[in-house]
Amino acid sequence: MTPREVPLGGPRAMTVRRTLPQRERSLIGAWCFLDHYGPDPVAESGGMSVAPHPHTGLQTVSWLFEGEIEHRDSAGNHAMVRPGEVNLMTAGRGISHSEVSTDVTTTLHGAQLWVALPDASRDADPGFEHYAPAELVGDGWRGRVFLGTLLGDTSPVATYSPLLGAELVLDPGVILPLETDPSFEHGVLVDRGSVTVDGLTAKPADLAYVPPGDGTIALIAGDEGARVLVLGGTPFGEAIVMWWNFVGRSHDEVAGFREEWQAQITSDGAVIEDSSEVADGRFGVVTGDHLRPIPAPALPNARLKERR
Repeated sequence: MTPREVPLGGPRAMTVRRTLPQRERSLIGAWCFLDHYGPDPVAESGGMSVAPHPHTGLQTVSWLFEGEIEHRDSAGNHAMVRPGEVNLMTAGRGISHSEVSTDVTTTLHGAQLWVALPDASRDADPGFEHYAPAELVGDGWRGRVFLGTLLGDTSPVATYSPLLGAELVLDPGVILPLETDPSFEHGVLVDRGSVTVDGLTAKPADLAYVPPGDGTIALIAGDEGARVLVLGGTPFGEAIVMWWNFVGRSHDEVAGFREEWQAQITSDGAVIEDSSEVADGRFGVVTGDHLRPIPAPALPNARLKERR
């Protein structure tokens, strides 16, 4: 699957490459959203400055190759996102957060991913986990497992459905057979170089899809080597409604989330200028942030459709 370019907004909009969701596929396991960006010189792109905004019914997974991002959320968490370290935020019934690249960042390069929460867990308490996986080293390859189990290593980060998330760096021409859970479907995102996945060659920013099968995925790096993210999980098995920053189960539910966020960030009909003045509610108040909160866009004229 090939990505489409999406501007994140602002006068010098940072552009990301989005491969999930798309017409051909909405989910890979519970993975429901994948933005891949960079390497972008911050002096040209303006970096990342995403003011407080809301989420429901999902977990965000932040993974960097280069740069540094400051995270703040309404559950009181304040952390840095750095290369090789995963930050997982659970929105559950509702959270708001901001993400801003730091002053020391000259180049920004990474991936922002979302995981849909199953119905039984989507009203969970908001939460946050940080984990720095150890580097695994093999014959012509290196890797870090940030979610689930791969290459004999298991991440301690908790998820609400079976998931896999790992970064692999392959030397030129290396063949790496991966033993995987045969009940999982997988996606292989190519960050740099090229890689052949079960006989199909993927280039930078492509996302190769592998359905559940015999429990082995064969990766073959191209002449320049490759760096990839391997994502996986059991087929989600539930319909979701995803719009803007919300994952819900119906149009009316998502419209209700939007109304609640707008009520928190407006005063006398106008969006407030300082996030510290946001009214308390479902999405809370981001601790220590003073950026202008992001208002929700207007809902489309048609009713939101389910994704399966």
